[in-house]
Amino acid sequence: MRKLWLIFSQTVTVALAVMFVVATLKPEWLRRPPWALMDTAPPVVVKQTDMPAGKGVAAPYSFSAAARRAAPSVVSVVTSQNAAAHGRNSDPWFRYFFGDQEDQPQSGVGSGVIVSSDGYVLTNNHVVERMDDIQVILSDGRKAKAKVIGADPETDLAVLHIQLDKLPAITFGNSDALQVGDAVLAIGNPFGVGQTVTAGIVSALGRNQLGINTFENFIQTDAAINPGNSGGALVDVTGNLMGINSAIYSRSGGSLGIGFAIPVSTARNVMESLIRDGQVTRGWIGVEPRDLTPEIAETFNLPVREGVLITGVLHNGPAAQGGIRPGDVVVQVAQTPVANTAQLLNAVAALKPGQKAAIQVQRNGQAVALSVVVAQRPRVTRPTANSGNQEE
Repeated sequence: MRKLWLIFSQTVTVALAVMFVVATLKPEWLRRPPWALMDTAPPVVVKQTDMPAGKGVAAPYSFSAAARRAAPSVVSVVTSQNAAAHGRNSDPWFRYFFGDQEDQPQSGVGSGVIVSSDGYVLTNNHVVERMDDIQVILSDGRKAKAKVIGADPETDLAVLHIQLDKLPAITFGNSDALQVGDAVLAIGNPFGVGQTVTAGIVSALGRNQLGINTFENFIQTDAAINPGNSGGALVDVTGNLMGINSAIYSRSGGSLGIGFAIPVSTARNVMESLIRDGQVTRGWIGVEPRDLTPEIAETFNLPVREGVLITGVLHNGPAAQGGIRPGDVVVQVAQTPVANTAQLLNAVAALKPGQKAAIQVQRNGQAVALSVVVAQRPRVTRPTANSGNQEE
């Protein structure tokens, strides 16, 4: 046993001495395994594509190609309001209580997206609402005065027209194919500092009942969206338009990582209607809806747990003439199931005025099929964030 211990201790001493010599003279041998010294294969080179000549090499996972493709189509929208024409000094009651006030012109800066080489620009309604002078500034420095072709306060969209040559129109994408986790870029003019690109992901889809617009189906993203980004583009990693940046959730006025964009599927339909007719035509039946909660369903002993409770019906309106009564629970509109107020608003709005629509309701525990002649939805002003139930 003693002899074995001596052999072991001598072996350890020699090994430590060898390691000391190697660490002193050839330290790189200790940083990789010995078999790696015999590996003479050349290193793997990752070839990067889609890079124009003379532009350098993009870093892995770079969004520069998408930004270069979409950014020229995003413009700054500078607006101003004639204070003399819209000021309150002409109101005698205002002058009586506050005296003569010096009128100050109001101005604002937002963003827009060139959607046609013919000069059509899509932006938010709240960017250009009540503004007298609207100027569009392209990323290449060109400027043009814009004319409002039409506006839709209920989706907060507006279409402008400018007269310039060689306009870089953006490519429309398919917002219905977006999934939570997809990478997106927000392009606009935040705080008027100039065109800015921010990156993030789609954090939620189909956001509604936020009290921002009447018709809501927002894409939620954590890409930084700040004041001035309104009307700008939300694009995918290939530079295709996925939405129009519209609003943020913020307590400070800056980005908190919750921004909302109007899907391009909605924006395109509204844009085409505004260009064609100057307005958006929607269906309307004249009811006051309310979400059916489990408490309400239990209180009234209703056999359904999803639907929209009708709390009021306009006298001699389309719904009243079709037989809808207060207390009915609407569960389907023209083959489209409805589970909440937002879905009812969208389903009715999609109907053409003048056509008959089959509406399924629950009444006193029984299913009732009704036929309602749809009317045209009256034009309304843009709702506020604290607005209550919308009349449909």
